Amino acid sequence: MDISPLRGYYAAHTPTLMGERGGSAVLVPLVRQDGEYCLLYEIRSAAVRQPGEVCFPGGKTEHGETAVQCALRETWEELAIPPEAVEVIGEMDFLHIRAGSLLRPVLGRVDSAALDAMRPCPAGVAGTFLVPLH
Repeated sequence: MDISPLRGYYAAHTPTLMGERGGSAVLVPLVRQDGEYCLLYEIRSAAVRQPGEVCFPGGKTEHGETAVQCALRETWEELAIPPEAVEVIGEMDFLHIRAGSLLRPVLGRVDSAALDAMRPCPAGVAGTFLVPLH
């Protein structure tokens, strides 16, 4: 038996959750304000699923998109914070959601100037707030 096709497949294979039904990613945005680091949260608008939910910017991963690409794209779409204003620190441990998908958080430092220029999308975001890490 020739196992070279298996070698070829697994050389480029990235393990994932068996039976996974899609995935999503969020940015865990660190912002320095008044000399200390804070987490930036958003509140979902009444027009989206889970209205009023407090969350990080993020959403469904599109076909061929990495968790980092998804988190940066969603942050741009939801808060108008451009990808170049985010220093990606790294991917955090992911979560298995009961619905059968994986949630992949990406830790990133957001430039303070981008926070000042942030414009939440009213169709998806009702508001934002910061929580100091201390």
